[in-house]
Amino acid sequence: MKQFILSLTTAILLVSCSEKNADTNTHITGNIKGFTAGTVYLQKMNDTVLTSIDSVKMDRDSKFNFDFNLDSPEMMYLVVDRGVTKSTDNVLPIFVQPGTINVDTELKYFYANAKITGSENHKLFEQFQKVNKKYNYELLEISKEKFDAQRFNRPQDLDSIENKFNQKLKRKYLFAINFALNNKEHEIAPYVALTELGDANIKFLDTIHNTMSPKVADSKYGKLLTSYVTELKKEN
Repeated sequence: MKQFILSLTTAILLVSCSEKNADTNTHITGNIKGFTAGTVYLQKMNDTVLTSIDSVKMDRDSKFNFDFNLDSPEMMYLVVDRGVTKSTDNVLPIFVQPGTINVDTELKYFYANAKITGSENHKLFEQFQKVNKKYNYELLEISKEKFDAQRFNRPQDLDSIENKFNQKLKRKYLFAINFALNNKEHEIAPYVALTELGDANIKFLDTIHNTMSPKVADSKYGKLLTSYVTELKKEN
C-alpha cells in the first residue's frame, strides 16, 4: 500500500511538472560545474538596464532550470553571483529563442568554456562574435598606436594611423552588413544591425531592414530596427 501511494505521489508530481512546462514555451536547462553555492540569475535588457526575470539558488547542486514564455528571440544573460569570491567572468550572453536550450559550462571559466545548444540564433551569434572580436581587438590596437603617437609627439604618424583605423572600421562594418544580409531569415540580423551598425550609413540599415523576412520583421529586434530606420529617415 505504501509503495502504491509513493508511486501515485511520484506520478502526480511528474504530471504537475509537465503541466507547468506545458504552460511555457521556453526552457533553459544547464549545468555549471563547480557551482554548488550561490545564485544564478536570468536577466535581460529593459531599455539600457539589466533586469532579472528569474533566479535559482544553487545548493549542493550545479544544475539549474528556467521556464518562461518568450514572444520572440531575444538576447538574455546568465549571471552568476559567487558570493564573496570576486571574478569578472560572471556574465554569459545567450540569444534565447522559444524551445529548449541547454547550457553546459564550469564556474572557473564560466564564459570561455560555455557550450550552448538549442538556439540557431545563438549559434549564429557565436559565429559573428568570433570574427567581430578580432576586429574590435585590432581597432583597439590601432587606437593605442594613435595614443602613443600623440604622447610621444609624432604628429607625422597620425594621418596614416587614422587612415588605418578608418579602413579597419570600414571592414568591420562591411562584415556586419554582409552577416546580417546573409542571415535575414533569423532574428540575429536586426540585432546585429542595431548593436553594431547604429552609426553606419542609413542606406545599409535600410537595406537590412528591407530584406528581413516577415517573421523577423515582426520580432522584437525587427520592430526596433523598423522604428530606428524610420526615425533616421525623418532626420535626413
